[in-house]
Amino acid sequence: MPSMLGKIGNGVKSMIDPLVWMHSLRILHFYGYKHVREKRKIKMGRDQVFAPNVSIANGERITLGHRCHVGERVCLWAGNSSGRILLGDDVMIGPNTIVTASDYGLVEGTPPAFQPKNERDIVIREGVWIGANAVITAGVTIEAGCIVGAGSVVTRDLPANMICAGAPARAIRPRPKPIGAPT
Repeated sequence: MPSMLGKIGNGVKSMIDPLVWMHSLRILHFYGYKHVREKRKIKMGRDQVFAPNVSIANGERITLGHRCHVGERVCLWAGNSSGRILLGDDVMIGPNTIVTASDYGLVEGTPPAFQPKNERDIVIREGVWIGANAVITAGVTIEAGCIVGAGSVVTRDLPANMICAGAPARAIRPRPKPIGAPT
């Protein structure tokens, strides 16, 4: 009987422990985040991996293929009205990468925050690997098997099966064939 009372007492203590209530509030706060609601709007294939703190805007205009990996603090920002982000199967995006399907225009005499947006689709084909801290701008297509180096700024289309890097990103050399691949 004393052990039962001890268990009940411990249960009551845990219910009034402020740390337990703080954890509950953290969970509720997390689900209030806009990115969680936006993620539900994304059209996704199977077996997605999203690291923490991914920022998503206009999720209804984002499509991910199967087995995509999206790193920590990645920004997937589709346009407000038309700019889409389309990822093929097996795409991997490194941490701190920004993928934005809209750019601001340059209208003289208009403050930067009120510039008109130019929205264009971003297409990232299957098997693309984007390194950490890259920036992918509106209107770009990255062809299948391309590797985008860390810190690159992609402002134009990149070819298939190439290693590309720089600001602006350009093709550096062909991607090596995987070990065991037919020659």
